[in-house]
Amino acid sequence: MSESSSTPGRTVGVRDVAALAGVSRQTVSRVLNDHPEVAADTKERVIAAMAELGYRMNNAARALGTRRSRTLGVLASDALQYGPSRSIAAIEASARGAGYWVSAAFADAGDAEAVVAAVDHLIAQGVEGIVVVAPHARTLEVLDALRTGVPVVTLHSAGHGARGLSVDQAAGARLAVAALADAGHTRIAHLAGPVDWLEAESRADGYAAELAARGLPVGPVIAGDWSAGSGYAAVPALRDSGVTAVFAANDQMALGLLGGLHEAGLVVPGDLSVVGFDDVPDAAYYWPRLTTVRQDFDELASRAVAAVLGAAGAEASDLAPVAPELVVRDSVAPPRSP
Repeated sequence: MSESSSTPGRTVGVRDVAALAGVSRQTVSRVLNDHPEVAADTKERVIAAMAELGYRMNNAARALGTRRSRTLGVLASDALQYGPSRSIAAIEASARGAGYWVSAAFADAGDAEAVVAAVDHLIAQGVEGIVVVAPHARTLEVLDALRTGVPVVTLHSAGHGARGLSVDQAAGARLAVAALADAGHTRIAHLAGPVDWLEAESRADGYAAELAARGLPVGPVIAGDWSAGSGYAAVPALRDSGVTAVFAANDQMALGLLGGLHEAGLVVPGDLSVVGFDDVPDAAYYWPRLTTVRQDFDELASRAVAAVLGAAGAEASDLAPVAPELVVRDSVAPPRSP
């Protein structure tokens, strides 16, 4: 087993740690591998010796000795948007908190061979499980046909699949529409995400469901692509539609919408109320400050790591949808009287 130290010169090894702590090399190895039969005071001495010597464990070497890499794989088919990128960072932090490292691979969701190659790459790294950030149905279809040999959990799949984890997208959309309806709006449009995104589909479903539950008509549904530019481009259609409120499927599109409405001489929320989705860090600084739906990506990542490490024994609560939260700010007001 090989180890390295952050201090230049001679490599610090298990023998050195054992000598300083006054224990055997086998005891040091047991501490390194979280063996349950090590006394608490002994474990403390070994950890203190490691810190004093600047000992660093070689994860690959430990994998050879224990057949455990303590590494999780992350496969992302789209990491450019806020939700997936934020989830990847949260997965890494949650895995690190559980004593695991993360190995990431990226693949175009539309390229089945690339998805398979990415999975093969992760398996070759000896990962103990894979978290797939899969916002597209195409990625799930490829995964369903694979036998990975390790536990797999999917995120941003809007609950699709047996081990799909997500924030409850439809519930979040219903919160957004309810905020507008409760303010008195009866003509509410939807600025939708791309049709090939599972979460965009679920948000559109939630929008329609909340309107139906309140006996309100479905308003115009305008296709966007998650970008601020598509929100900006939607302004003419919204301005001419007669609606008094818009639920934008993400905050970036809401940002473009706010800018375009301002250029068109329309006031938010006086002329048109707007609710977004995601609660990106900048949403509190839009003008006006954006009312939006917050997704708890840290909780989502924590459940994903727990589920993939727990494999078949994962608790049902780990796989349950994460509840979204409405964040009320300044972009919603009652409609003006005719």
